[in-house]
Amino acid sequence: MIYRVVIEEGEDYGYVAHCPAIPGCHSQGKTVEEAIGNIKDAIRGCLSVLDKDLITDKKEI
Repeated sequence: MIYRVVIEEGEDYGYVAHCPAIPGCHSQGKTVEEAIGNIKDAIRGCLSVLDKDLITDKKEI
């Protein structure tokens, strides 16, 4: 799956990246390339947590 990522120059430090489709998924890096690598890791981490939550949060209807 492809996720849109927004990368902006940080006020005090390098670059800040976030994925609008995944609330709370943010990262940063000294360079754009580092920010891209870090946000990829953050997306993987967020998705793995979401997958576990979906599996364990079943409710009887």
